[in-house]
Amino acid sequence: MSVMKSGGSVASPSTSAKGARKLGARVRFGPAGWMYKDWEGIVYPRPKPRHFDQLRYIAEFFDTVEINSSFYGPPLERTAGSWVQRVKECKDFRFTAKLWKRFTHERDKAWTTGEADQVRAGFDVMMDAGRLGAVLLQFPWSFRRTEENREWLGDVVRTFRQYPLVVEVRHASWLAPEFLAALKEEGIGFVNIDQPLYHDSIGPSAHATSNVGYVRVHGRNYKDWFRDKAPVEQRYNYLYKPDELKPWAERTREIAADPGTREVYVITNNHYKGKAVANALMFKSMVTGAKVTAPNGVFEAYEDVMTGYVATHGQSGLSTADHDLLLTAGP
Repeated sequence: MSVMKSGGSVASPSTSAKGARKLGARVRFGPAGWMYKDWEGIVYPRPKPRHFDQLRYIAEFFDTVEINSSFYGPPLERTAGSWVQRVKECKDFRFTAKLWKRFTHERDKAWTTGEADQVRAGFDVMMDAGRLGAVLLQFPWSFRRTEENREWLGDVVRTFRQYPLVVEVRHASWLAPEFLAALKEEGIGFVNIDQPLYHDSIGPSAHATSNVGYVRVHGRNYKDWFRDKAPVEQRYNYLYKPDELKPWAERTREIAADPGTREVYVITNNHYKGKAVANALMFKSMVTGAKVTAPNGVFEAYEDVMTGYVATHGQSGLSTADHDLLLTAGP
């Protein structure tokens, strides 16, 4: 693989009479995943109303969500079809999906054609429905910029070239101008990440290398990020404060202002106990300049950081008599 530029020209976003900023590209916000037991009673009501649908509920607050179950195994065709069907009323909603770890983490032997076809079976359903915004190739920190790894990445890109691809690398060796230039030449997006910074970790950035921009914040849980026996929920147990998100809001606006950017996806991966939902809503408010609606439980749990960014909180607009009415909140 032969990809880079940083950010592009920064255009000051205009502001409407109501205070909402106009951005050059569409910016979508959402959490990584939606099926977490520890979200019950915080993101989701408890007890849940009859026929409650977690995905449909999340789509009431966000216009994207990152599918993380696809990292552990490729989604079946019928599963992907169910996801598409459940958001059919949200015409602007898009999924992003993590590529199966067989292609990013299990690199001891070459994958098979059958394994690639398994991935395509589910992804094609979302792509054909116009619901797949990006496929995330997430590589670990240990994936460094060596000749062998460059070849592996190139093979992955060629295998799944029919999808809008974005690449997340975490080791600083990839921050070479020729790599960023190659991404741009190939039309592959660079994933700008926030992560605990250790030796040779990639720091904050605002690179725009394709028409799909991508921002992904993991939290800053230094204690558990590299701890071998740390449960996955603890690794992502972090709540961003407003002053930690504001620089990322500015980077997001910079990416959106790049003339080559059509869409930007902002994903919060600090999912433990709904912190990703709280921070994604705050992020959206910071970037757009407009206050947002939040689930009751999320606002109650994280009111100290969300105050000033939330206009209303409640159980969303789902058509069920069991949902609470929206209540006016915030200053």
